[in-house]
Amino acid sequence: MSDNPTHEMLQKEVNENDVVLFMKGSPVFPQCGFSAAVVQVLGELNIKYKGIDVLEDPSLRQGIKDFSNWPTIPQLYIKGEFIGGCDIIREMYESGELKTLIKEKEIPEATS
Repeated sequence: MSDNPTHEMLQKEVNENDVVLFMKGSPVFPQCGFSAAVVQVLGELNIKYKGIDVLEDPSLRQGIKDFSNWPTIPQLYIKGEFIGGCDIIREMYESGELKTLIKEKEIPEATS
């Protein structure tokens, strides 16, 4: 898959950003309820992250599903590791597991 430019771009984003959210829309204007829910969780945790809109490019929208072997969007990556989609992120947030993971991975807080 190394000759796949979409896969290479995805790998680069995941490697270069501590927290990446592949989503529908943007953090400021999510385009689906699931993406909005994850944006809300990340906002509650006050962490810096990069949101990437998969609606801008059909190859990206399918590419992220192939990349992670996960069928739905949004998808959250922390320090290069695929964490999960909306339901998993919500469950981890509610249990406190996500906050612990963010602390362990030394993710910086967002600056206003």
